[in-house]
Amino acid sequence: MGEAKVLVNCHVFDGRSPDVHRDQHVLVRDGKIAGIGPTASAGAAEGTEVVNLHGSYLMAGLFNMHTHFGLALPGPLGDSIEAMPLHELAFYVAGCARETLLSGVTTVRCVGESKGTDFALRSAIEAGRTEGPRVFTAGQALVCTGGHGHESSITLECDGSDGFMRGTRAQISAGADLIKVMISGGIAGANETMETIPLTPGELEAVIVTAHNWGRKVTAHAGPAEIIEKALDLGLDCVEHGYRLTKNAAHKMRDHGAALVPTLSVTRCPDIFEAMQVPAWMQERALGAAPIHEESYRIALEAGVPMMLGSDVPPFWKTEGTSATVRELEHMEACGLPPRDALLAGTQVPAEWLGIGDEVGTVEVGKRADLIAMTDDPTASVSALRTLHWVMKDGVVYRDDSWVR
Repeated sequence: MGEAKVLVNCHVFDGRSPDVHRDQHVLVRDGKIAGIGPTASAGAAEGTEVVNLHGSYLMAGLFNMHTHFGLALPGPLGDSIEAMPLHELAFYVAGCARETLLSGVTTVRCVGESKGTDFALRSAIEAGRTEGPRVFTAGQALVCTGGHGHESSITLECDGSDGFMRGTRAQISAGADLIKVMISGGIAGANETMETIPLTPGELEAVIVTAHNWGRKVTAHAGPAEIIEKALDLGLDCVEHGYRLTKNAAHKMRDHGAALVPTLSVTRCPDIFEAMQVPAWMQERALGAAPIHEESYRIALEAGVPMMLGSDVPPFWKTEGTSATVRELEHMEACGLPPRDALLAGTQVPAEWLGIGDEVGTVEVGKRADLIAMTDDPTASVSALRTLHWVMKDGVVYRDDSWVR
């Protein structure tokens, strides 16, 4: 957990108040926040380590709710990842996890990983054998034969209601915290379009009912409004991408309390596609979908759909001068989400969705000390996260760039 520390000379965005609390001290003891305020250090025992943040802005650690550490998109890099033997892949995803934590992401939600590496990674992090964020995972995403992502081992092919029920139970048996199901086509499938609806109503119902019976939420890779509305009627808890939302679908999401992880970056990341040597057909499909993707997102914003941050690609990957996580948050802000609400989409809202809002997601006494610090004010613009230089998880400092100041 780490020894007691008092963080001094910082301005705190706590995620509850609309304002930044200036010139604060934050006392951290036994991995949790023990005091906040101008005199928080008064509760510190003699010899408590003093950490001077030099006027930085302090907030809760970020969540990335759509991650694939073992992402293998079409192309040479994806092929090499997919071909890794298990032991090599385990080292690879462990390295991704460490880089993710250093980038300021203290919690992730994996929505498709291969060969059980996500479960092993989660256990290793919890046991302190490797460094990384808190991991919540869906295991393998469920897909019909030939459906979206079927080429990759991050999915499990199922067919028929019984097959999807068994697939759901298999992920829960392996330790899944939630279930992911592919209910439409997407940008990465050569034999499909975003409008493709591959599952039968019975298959979709089998996933959602089975998952809910086991106390697991369900999120869905989804594009067309038609299938999203049907899934919501069955109890779907979250939508990934939502490329083709309508006002009716967005209002139904809001009324059902279903969140949206828009992943705007996937239609706005030419540099990542080029670096991965993604085929031209996929780049054209993805980048060409940016206008309708943005329109769909704005419709959801106007309807009041809860928003959550998710990059799709590994959270720490570099794009346009920053991490994929920060760039996604910048897209969310640029397309209509006010800075404070964007910060909540990356902290408080995901924590509540995951059922851990009483532990993390805001800077409050009694919560775990998952904290990040940056030079600029993130409530003015989320681009301030580009100045992030300090990361703490459970009271342990994993990154401190003060030496380069």
